Amino acid sequence: MARRPTIKDIARQAGVSESAVSFALNNRPGVSEDTRARIRRVAEELGWQPNSAARALSGERSGAVGLVLARPAHTLGVESFFLQLVSGIQEVLAAGRIALLFQVVEDLDAECAVYRRWWAERRVDGVVVVDPRIDDPRPALLEQLALPAVTVGETGPASASPDPAAPDSAAPDSAAPAAPDSAALSAVRADDAGAMAQVLDHLYGLGHRRIAHVAGMPGLAHTERRIASLRAEARRLGLGPGQVRSVTTDYSDAEGAEATRRILAEPEPPTAIVYDNDVMAVAGVAVASELGIPVPGGLSVVAWDDSALCRVTRPRLTALVRDTAGFGRLAAEELLALLAGGRPRSRESELPRLEPRESTAPPPAAY
Repeated sequence: MARRPTIKDIARQAGVSESAVSFALNNRPGVSEDTRARIRRVAEELGWQPNSAARALSGERSGAVGLVLARPAHTLGVESFFLQLVSGIQEVLAAGRIALLFQVVEDLDAECAVYRRWWAERRVDGVVVVDPRIDDPRPALLEQLALPAVTVGETGPASASPDPAAPDSAAPDSAAPAAPDSAALSAVRADDAGAMAQVLDHLYGLGHRRIAHVAGMPGLAHTERRIASLRAEARRLGLGPGQVRSVTTDYSDAEGAEATRRILAEPEPPTAIVYDNDVMAVAGVAVASELGIPVPGGLSVVAWDDSALCRVTRPRLTALVRDTAGFGRLAAEELLALLAGGRPRSRESELPRLEPRESTAPPPAAY
């Protein structure tokens, strides 16, 4: 295995002392500009990179941010949302030559333990927090650790507050302090109420009056928010509690299919089902087909998140089209702004757009 180049190697090849190399690579006075340039050129030729652990121990940045997912592992391999989210985050971090430290754990306690370990080891400069919970313990922990963070979605008590005067592209003053005394917590949010209004208006306009919602994991803030939004929009349209309802799942195709079977076996099954992700929506279409219920002739189907699955399934699925990678980019930009000394704030992502396709139509004539 090739040995990593050291400061001693650079000094030997550049014909200078090790202290001169240290001055040059750390932008400190003590060497001429010609010598500094020569040392940096040699360092680049040798492929030298600073040791992140040593930099962290000296009080410098680690050059990495963290992302922990406390989700059942079997749900991650089939869900496209997180892949797109991470790609957007990585796009911004890569431009700044910042690493993304990624870990999957079994539950929220394990996630909090990871944050404590990363803080103790100075492995990351900040974190992106996903899947906010009701009564979420993570904001308080991050405050305690003074670990800057951006939450993706709604969250509980946090330092983030809307900053309406700041433009969307606002960047922090480069002269602001880089190491906050306490954790800076910002948030990027999705307008789930606005998205649900589009879905309900579409289905109601087609004539549907019995609508089911196959939701995600209970206890997640966005699951509860979508359930509440469904009820609010139903009331707005004059639909009673018996006409719309939600059931929770783990986001997997297996639970999505099982929930669909239970719903369609009811004495008065819904004529439309809204699924909280694309995988469950495709599973729901398969179950309807097994039961001899045509989509959309006997059942209309809407997927909350659009993906290639929605576009290649037959019939093609009506879905909410959102820029998920853009959501990730926004989260990464906000975290980098915090690390540069910016104020915590709350940002809202672009409202998704409902794309009607072949899986929604008026309910059966006998309805």
